[in-house]
Amino acid sequence: MRVLVAIDGSEFSEAVVNEVASRVWPVHTEIRVITAFELPLVPTPEVWALPPEYFEKLDRAARGQAEAVKDEAVIKLAGSVDRSIKITGNILPGPPRSVILEEAERWNADLIVIGSHGYGAWQRFLLGSVSQAVVSHARCSVEVVRSREHEKKAKAA
Repeated sequence: MRVLVAIDGSEFSEAVVNEVASRVWPVHTEIRVITAFELPLVPTPEVWALPPEYFEKLDRAARGQAEAVKDEAVIKLAGSVDRSIKITGNILPGPPRSVILEEAERWNADLIVIGSHGYGAWQRFLLGSVSQAVVSHARCSVEVVRSREHEKKAKAA
């Protein structure tokens, strides 16, 4: 079985990693942790006014943060699941929706595990929902993990 775990470093991703770590997986399962990263939008329309190293620094920072998120998840999973399970990680540039779907297809994943930020209808309309896009377009099974801590905070507010 091939399990693709898509994370972004949020508390929702932590719930995903905890869920995957708490399960008993079949012997010889492969788990691949991926993190997508994009460069932030340019803060000014005058792109020519920015020094060339500005984009290099942005790229290094985005890659570094994605690498740290991925490494933390891989270490946690490696310490929690059976040793027969192969765990790898990768950071991939691009929009999360397409990165997750393309990697699942390329790697021939049997299951994608992804978190949900729990946006309401208006936020989903404005921001989009990565988990909804993955559920709608994936060619394999998809499990959406919700953060119980986030739901408790939302009810208390």
